[in-house]
Amino acid sequence: MNLNSALRTVLTLGLCCLLASCYYVQATRGQIEVLSKREPIDEILESPNTEAELRRRLGLVQEARQFSIDELSLPDNRSYRAYSDLERDFVVWNVFAAPEFSLEAREWCYPVVGCVSYRGYFSEEAANREAGKLRQKGFDVAVGGVPAYSTLGNFNDPVLNTMMRWDDVKLVSTLFHELAHQVLYIKDDTAFNESFATAVEEIGIERWLAATDRPDDMAGYRAGKALHRGLVELVNAAKDDLADYYDRDIDADTMRELKSERLQQLASDVRKELRAAGRSENHWLTGEINNARLLPMSLYDGQVPAFLALYAECESDLGCLYEEAGKLSKLDREERSARLAALTAGYQGPGDG
Repeated sequence: MNLNSALRTVLTLGLCCLLASCYYVQATRGQIEVLSKREPIDEILESPNTEAELRRRLGLVQEARQFSIDELSLPDNRSYRAYSDLERDFVVWNVFAAPEFSLEAREWCYPVVGCVSYRGYFSEEAANREAGKLRQKGFDVAVGGVPAYSTLGNFNDPVLNTMMRWDDVKLVSTLFHELAHQVLYIKDDTAFNESFATAVEEIGIERWLAATDRPDDMAGYRAGKALHRGLVELVNAAKDDLADYYDRDIDADTMRELKSERLQQLASDVRKELRAAGRSENHWLTGEINNARLLPMSLYDGQVPAFLALYAECESDLGCLYEEAGKLSKLDREERSARLAALTAGYQGPGDG
């Protein structure tokens, strides 16, 4: 879609506000901002006015983009061939919500992508307003800034300045993650989509680090991944306990006390894990820890072992992984979940990348 088409869409959605919600207008305006600020990376690299560090990092993006095509069989298209400087820290802010005594994510449904477990806003203020409304309805709520997202190939997604806040490894791995969404994305299953993309990201970055001979970065990446897996285990253990509490026939005050104690214990466990790894406390520990704050880890990581197990069954053949994951996507949700659970149970550890 070009900018003229997008502008027509804005006008159409403006009329839709009379019948539904103005949410889609802000979303379209935000997307137009991202697209209108695109500059071809080739031109930026050729310009004598480009800062040295930006030049280096965009050059790295170009190399990684070609690697994604040649070695990872990711889409060869115009995505990530341009750069947009939005002059802010995040491109969107996602709102997550769950009932006070449930770990079931509140879902929002959209054209094309179906239902997802978050609602994204191009304005932090708008995201916080939505969060406030949900809190008034009794939901646990969390708001998080997002440096990158995928339009699933519907637009030529640019590299964003918000992605440049990361180190080289995270920048490249995010590129692989977002491109993986263009390979496979199904409606109404956020956990499947994000776990698949995370698995491709992990496989891709291991291959890229090996191919570019970055042993120090590889060691740092693997240590970080091990720490992250440990934190996910702590969160999952807390979620299991909370799910048990929420199933009990007890009064609300007692339930709140049990919930508060378990979440405080989780925060303490996370701090210990970070200190043991020599890491400082991260942003996850700031603000209230509640049901909604637990959701993103499950969505992005919950089914990753299943896809890594599938990759191992495919003898480290990414084309095979994409094909087999595609078959899973065609199953009904219950059957797909059972197959993913079986793969997870049989997973022996990291593949050879």
